[in-house]
Amino acid sequence: MTEKSAWKVNGFLALLLFFALIGGAVYTVINFRVIVPGALMIFLAIILVTGIHIVQPNQAKVLTFFGTYMGSIREPGFWLTIPCTLGKKVSLRVRNFNSEKLKVNDVNGNPIEIAAVVVIKVVDSAKAVFDVDNYEEFVEIQSETALRHIATKYPYDNFEDEGYSLRGNAEEIAAEIAAELQARLGLAGVEVIEARLTHLAYATEIASAMLQRQQASAILAARQIIVEGAVGMAQMAIEQLEKEGALELDEEKKVSMINNLLVTIVSDRSSQPVINTGTLYS
Repeated sequence: MTEKSAWKVNGFLALLLFFALIGGAVYTVINFRVIVPGALMIFLAIILVTGIHIVQPNQAKVLTFFGTYMGSIREPGFWLTIPCTLGKKVSLRVRNFNSEKLKVNDVNGNPIEIAAVVVIKVVDSAKAVFDVDNYEEFVEIQSETALRHIATKYPYDNFEDEGYSLRGNAEEIAAEIAAELQARLGLAGVEVIEARLTHLAYATEIASAMLQRQQASAILAARQIIVEGAVGMAQMAIEQLEKEGALELDEEKKVSMINNLLVTIVSDRSSQPVINTGTLYS
């Protein structure tokens, strides 16, 4: 089913014709004492009124004539269309859908909680009415299904910095959710404008353990940076001492100096120097 424009004319012309038929019926009955023509005019006036429809801004009316789709009216106003048609209202406004917090397993099997907001708009009123039973319920179910599917494709966090993760690549994940939703909701004539994650967290039962893992990973990454800097500082110190000729260092003294510098720099506590004041011989 594809949306098409319905035949329509200005509704105020229909009102003028309606009052003209009613006036003609009354005039005929009073002046000519003839009932049949007057009754026919009244019947035509009533039939004419059934074709009048009022359309609000950002709203569409889907018209059916005894089970046949006759088209949709998108333009706001007061319209006369085919008499005896039924009009179903469809909102064309942009709206938000907030999913519930879903509990799913990521690609590593870790239970996580995830939720999203989806911004949608109806672009084809005929599809929204005829191709699905209830397009709002269809949007809700398909949004949660797509969100579950995306959540199971990626890890919550990537500790090896390879590939996408739900936490580290929010923009890319949101774009993929929107693309999958558009593929699913196109059947209902709905356009997905945007999709964003609104909640992402480990499930309660593993939150504490995963927090410790994140902290350990952060400490390890910081230690790696500190070690790299300490090695560079030790190398620079030895090179500068040798260049200026301030000290003559053999290999054993170099090793000892490097060891002392690395311990001092890398240690997470302040170093306690040991002062050697000489050797006492008896």
